[in-house]
Amino acid sequence: MNLNEIRDNAGSTKNRKRIGRGIGSGTGKTGGRGVKGQKSRSGVSLLGFEGGQMPLYRRLPKRGFNNIFAKTFAVFNLMDLQKAVDDKKLDAKKVINEAVLREAGLLKGRYDGVRILARGEVKAKLTIEAAGASKAAVEAIEKAGGKITIAEAKSAAPAAKSDDS
Repeated sequence: MNLNEIRDNAGSTKNRKRIGRGIGSGTGKTGGRGVKGQKSRSGVSLLGFEGGQMPLYRRLPKRGFNNIFAKTFAVFNLMDLQKAVDDKKLDAKKVINEAVLREAGLLKGRYDGVRILARGEVKAKLTIEAAGASKAAVEAIEKAGGKITIAEAKSAAPAAKSDDS
C-alpha cells in the first residue's frame, strides 16, 4: 500500500446538501425553509419571543447589582508560593510582590493587588508585600521565619472626603 492509494472507507463520508440549486434537487425553490413568513427570510430574530406573552426574562425580577468600586485581587496560597520557590521561579531571599510575581510568570491579567491565603504550608523564609492576607497566612509565614507587609491596594475610586465643620 502506498500513500497515494489511501482512501476513506466506502460510506464513511457524506456529501453536504447544496440547497437552493434547482427544483429537481429536492432542496430547491424555498431551500427547505417552507413557504413565506418571518422564518423563511433572512435576519430572523425569534429567540426569546413567546408569541406576545410576556417573555420569561421580563417576568422574572431583577436581582443584584455590579459594584463598580469592587476590587479584584489575585489570590495566592502558601503552597503556590512554596512551589514557585522550589521550582526556582521565585528567589526566597528577595522581596516577593506583585511585580516579582508578574516577572516570574505566575501572575497575568489586571488586578488591584495580591492576596495571600493559608492553604498549604510554607517552609521557605519569605518576605512578602501584598495587598491583603488572611490571619492564618500571616501566622504561617511568620512561623516559618518570614515577614509579610500589608500594603494599600491600588485605589479604584478616590477616597470620600470628610467634613469637620
